[in-house]
Amino acid sequence: MTVVLEAVDYQDPDAAEKFVKSLRETGFGVLKNHPISQDEVHSIYDNWYDYFQNGNKYDFLRNPETQDGYFPPEESESAKGMEVKDIKEYYHFYPHGRCPEQLREQLDTYYKNTSAFAGELLSWVEKYSPAEVSAKYSQSLSSMIDGSTQSLLRVLHYPPFTGDEEPGAIRAGAHEDINLLTVLPAANEPGLQVKAKDGSWIDVPCDFGNLIVNIGDMLQEASGGYFHQRHIV
Repeated sequence: MTVVLEAVDYQDPDAAEKFVKSLRETGFGVLKNHPISQDEVHSIYDNWYDYFQNGNKYDFLRNPETQDGYFPPEESESAKGMEVKDIKEYYHFYPHGRCPEQLREQLDTYYKNTSAFAGELLSWVEKYSPAEVSAKYSQSLSSMIDGSTQSLLRVLHYPPFTGDEEPGAIRAGAHEDINLLTVLPAANEPGLQVKAKDGSWIDVPCDFGNLIVNIGDMLQEASGGYFHQRHIV
């Protein structure tokens, strides 16, 4: 049977139930017509594209202790089982961490808005968890991120290929996330896929304006495996 991942309309009365069902069945939930401003997302893309073209980004090179700041391609991560690093660069932002001042206010606002929205999504997950699964939660899921200083905002950029890439290197290898939920605004290019239970790869709806949400290790662990994350590529 072919599995199709469809976007859930946040405005639908049964959006929460549909969203959690999608998480359960595919490890992913996709939302449209949600409250996160797409004009703001577009502006962040534009502003940070300019930042990644600017040599001053190295003034904010990552701090090995706090893990905030700029991660250049040569310090990028590699997916589990991969011997070469992904071809990407990114910036890790925490409200208490370092950030170019001209970009801080916008990121801080987006961080607060998406953190609050993630709390709502976690409350949906808890509401539609079976009683025996809810009993495994040591505290409400939304409270796990309430006031947390560990929620991370990653601004990600895939630089153009130069022809000098290391053999076997790709944009992002198949991987899993370590958190409760990852909330990703759809980019302007398709290509994201999730691995189905039968081993096939499902296309994730990547229309600009969608929010793409996937399960991480922490939610899988907290739910005793009821919510099971999938490989992403």
